[in-house]
Amino acid sequence: MSKKHSAITARIGDTRRPTVVGADLHRGWNVLRRIATQITTPLLPDDYLRLANPLWSARELRGRVLEVRRETADSATLVIKPGWGFHFDYQPGQYIGIGLQVDGRWRWRSYSLTSTPVSQARTIAITVKAMPEGFLSSHLVDGVAPGTIVRLAAPRGEFVLPDPPPAAMLFVTAGSGITPIMSMLRTLSRRGGVTDVVHLHSAPTADESLFADELAALAREHSGYRLRLRATRTEGRLELGGPGGIQALDAEVPDWRERVTWACGPTAMLGDAERIWADAGIADRLHIERFAIARTAVSGGGGTVTFAASGKSVVTDAATTLLEAGESAGVAMPFGCRMGICQSCVVELTEGQVRDLRTGEDREPGTRIQTCVCTAAGDCQLDV
Repeated sequence: MSKKHSAITARIGDTRRPTVVGADLHRGWNVLRRIATQITTPLLPDDYLRLANPLWSARELRGRVLEVRRETADSATLVIKPGWGFHFDYQPGQYIGIGLQVDGRWRWRSYSLTSTPVSQARTIAITVKAMPEGFLSSHLVDGVAPGTIVRLAAPRGEFVLPDPPPAAMLFVTAGSGITPIMSMLRTLSRRGGVTDVVHLHSAPTADESLFADELAALAREHSGYRLRLRATRTEGRLELGGPGGIQALDAEVPDWRERVTWACGPTAMLGDAERIWADAGIADRLHIERFAIARTAVSGGGGTVTFAASGKSVVTDAATTLLEAGESAGVAMPFGCRMGICQSCVVELTEGQVRDLRTGEDREPGTRIQTCVCTAAGDCQLDV
């Protein structure tokens, strides 16, 4: 492959909050909606649509939770029925934004789709692991009942399975890093494309491994799928760092240099993988997906953030992103992945300075900044 695709590669161009997903594909509907708006004031057409069906909206994409299926003690799969405007043409490996109203406030996060793009039931699925520091993840796993209406943002991401896939593939995953790979494996299985796949997956124990039974079934049913499940509590981690990293990889997958690789898991593992593949001169054969922002140490900073267009302001500390600060103040902030990848949250910094959590660099007034990875470095003002 001639170009490295990585989830840390930013998309070109700025977009806004995806509240009208698919609206541009239904111009006739929008004309009728404008007419209806004039004759239904003060109620909007969406108010009447919600009475007929909560999933019908011309302004935002919604979904209904059909099932919450426990996977492990701290994880669950949510099966969601998307409403009007969703298109089942996403690529295996992409993620989707999901918004849930908790305590009167909409909370958003992005999760990898574990379903395949082709679904006769017209449903999608995400698999969520409850994290101690993750309020929404814990709520999705333990507090969401079937029938709950959620908001959705259109699928995005560059960590995807191409069609047709490479002849020989390697998946390196750990913990919940298996979720985007699961969509790829299910898609390959449906297409009859599990011909030469090696999968190195790590979990604390076999019981704590997501999709353990399904992975074992894939290995039984497809001779071209070779699974190496590593229970780290008894076997230790697959150490890719240090001088023994390449030797460990050689022992597990002797032909790893000839394979196209997708890796997703802890930040340290991914950093080691990037170094090994670069040292081997085959960085273009490695695809990386990161679930978390790699942040520099936070020191100093914080201040009053003013949102000029909204006329609101909030005092925040050096660890709270501008996106989170705006949402806490009730500002309709643009957003997408919330991880510094997709550029959907970009706004103009009009006054003061902000700090990029990934690099530690301060940004000056007049520049465009990503609010999901920047914090206040003193008093500042944003054009939103």
